[in-house]
Amino acid sequence: MPNRATGTISAVLVDDEQLASEELSYLLKEFPEVEILATGRNGLEAIKLIETLEPDVVFLDVQMPGLDGFGVIQKLKEKNIPLPHFILATAYDQYALEAFRWEALDYLLKPIEKDRLALAVERACKAVAEKARTPQPEAAPEKIGSQRTKLLVRSNNRHFIVDAQDLIYATIDDGLITVVASGVEGESNYRTIEELQSNLDPQTFWRVHRSFLVNIHRIKEVIPWFKSSFQLRMDDKKQTEIPVSRVQTKRLRALLKL
Repeated sequence: MPNRATGTISAVLVDDEQLASEELSYLLKEFPEVEILATGRNGLEAIKLIETLEPDVVFLDVQMPGLDGFGVIQKLKEKNIPLPHFILATAYDQYALEAFRWEALDYLLKPIEKDRLALAVERACKAVAEKARTPQPEAAPEKIGSQRTKLLVRSNNRHFIVDAQDLIYATIDDGLITVVASGVEGESNYRTIEELQSNLDPQTFWRVHRSFLVNIHRIKEVIPWFKSSFQLRMDDKKQTEIPVSRVQTKRLRALLKL
């Protein structure tokens, strides 16, 4: 995890009503232990922000057009994205039982009162601290002798053979892996990032985020992002910027002596 102030938790706010979002942001300024990473206006933005930023807690509006708060949680589960703690907010108390079923950390009624928000923040801090103390499973040992030197990339109905060392980065979205290499961009025949990573040199290819695998020799620039995290600018034609997860930030600091 990045070096943040002791007891500080990262948060994302999602509400389709701008005034409600601004009011919650204003109230949270009274709580220095909460670092707001970003705000979203709908369910699709919520999923993207959670997947990219990996916040500790999400203040999530229940009633939103299109994909509501419960739909957000369902979609995250379907994509096997580790869930943050959710504090649900709504103007109606009829969703309280449903919030409990979705294992929400807390449930706030609008307009949100500062004293009630303080209890929710305290509960979130305790939950995040408890999660941090929980031992993480050790990574499986790397396979010996399984590294591939060639990769198959499908692009424009053609199949290209690419040297593994020419792979700049790979990313997955909705179960589809996109490979960006020197001179070609296309789809991989691997089903998961984990499967692709297990067939590549672990000294060269680094899983910097659950959705991204990068070639450390093709990192062009390290960009400070928010207060304690980074993005990597790769040396592909688009100079793609890739987020580094909070879990991998420590390794990045050690790797580049940041």
